[in-house]
Amino acid sequence: MDTYIAIDLETTGLSPKEDRILEVGAVRVEEGRVTDTLHLFADPGGPVPDRITQITGITGEMLRGAVSQEEAVRRTVEFCEGMVLLGHNILFDYSFLKKGAVNHKLAFEHQGIDTLKLARKFLQELPSRSLECLCAYFSIDTGTHHRAVEDALAAKEVYSCLRERYYEGHEKDFLPGELVYRAKREGPITNAQKRYLNDLLKYHKIEADYAVDQLTKNEASRKIDGILSRYGRILQR
Repeated sequence: MDTYIAIDLETTGLSPKEDRILEVGAVRVEEGRVTDTLHLFADPGGPVPDRITQITGITGEMLRGAVSQEEAVRRTVEFCEGMVLLGHNILFDYSFLKKGAVNHKLAFEHQGIDTLKLARKFLQELPSRSLECLCAYFSIDTGTHHRAVEDALAAKEVYSCLRERYYEGHEKDFLPGELVYRAKREGPITNAQKRYLNDLLKYHKIEADYAVDQLTKNEASRKIDGILSRYGRILQR
């Protein structure tokens, strides 16, 4: 398999249900050659957690002018249409995209190749099979780690090295498999939730570090419950 989309996401955390996409990097590989690239920043609707900035270097300043979560997912879905996906721990990236696709009523069904799974099978002697360690092992230099396009390219190069060394006699291990992530659609925040949340924020003099309009219905419920638990209800006078 030498035609695919190598893809990597940077996100605000590890949970597709609670976290958001920050950056998408995807490269179209045809017959082993990169023929197209997609790179975009996505507005998470709130601040970038400090721990994520420390890992990725992505700051709030870098996200000025970023596209919405919906547009990021739509453009990525279009870029990947009809292609096998490849990545390091590919199900992580797929789960975020699948969740976003379901929320915005988009079809996103793909087969995938996981370089982490391959490395765990063929390089059991290594102390770590992280993408960074594999790049060091194979003497691959693709630039900054934990940035989307660079990591997508790194996964491509790692796959090429693994395929060159281990494909013969292990052809079935390199076949793409179905990517499965069960995602339930979350509707956008309702008008009633929006009014009540804004009233709570104003009443308790809370400066929100998130965009109320960008919350899903479930996220809005969690925000409201959190405020009620910590600050209490609006008292009628």
